[in-house]
Amino acid sequence: MDISQQGVEFIKSREGFDGTAYKDSAGYWTIGYGHKIKPGDPYSPYTTMKADEALALLERDLQPVVACINHKCTAQLTQNQFDALCAFTFNVGCGAFETSTLLRRLNAGDFGAAAQELLRWDHAGGREVQGLLNRREAERDLFLS
Repeated sequence: MDISQQGVEFIKSREGFDGTAYKDSAGYWTIGYGHKIKPGDPYSPYTTMKADEALALLERDLQPVVACINHKCTAQLTQNQFDALCAFTFNVGCGAFETSTLLRRLNAGDFGAAAQELLRWDHAGGREVQGLLNRREAERDLFLS
């Protein structure tokens, strides 16, 4: 499967656009639509970018997310379920997704329990973050729609 345009728009709306690098709620330098700046990136804490460049970066960032979900998830998914998982995995990372109870429940065919697992991922930097809870609720709602 591949993420739909609706899924990309969902992620854009949850991440928001910031053309100037900033520290996210977990303390990571971030730019554009939620791109975490890593060593070796051409971006730094002093970088700026326009929305079209950020969209192209988001689309590149989503390629390994899509591959991860396709590789690790054995359940048959609807497009909305796949898009919700892309939004979730983009935010928490493939490593967290592939070792999660969410994935285990999903692969066992327990879609309702998998959807509820999304709500457990509402912490950053060791503390509960209301914005993450709001995002997880939206991901759950998309997953269940």
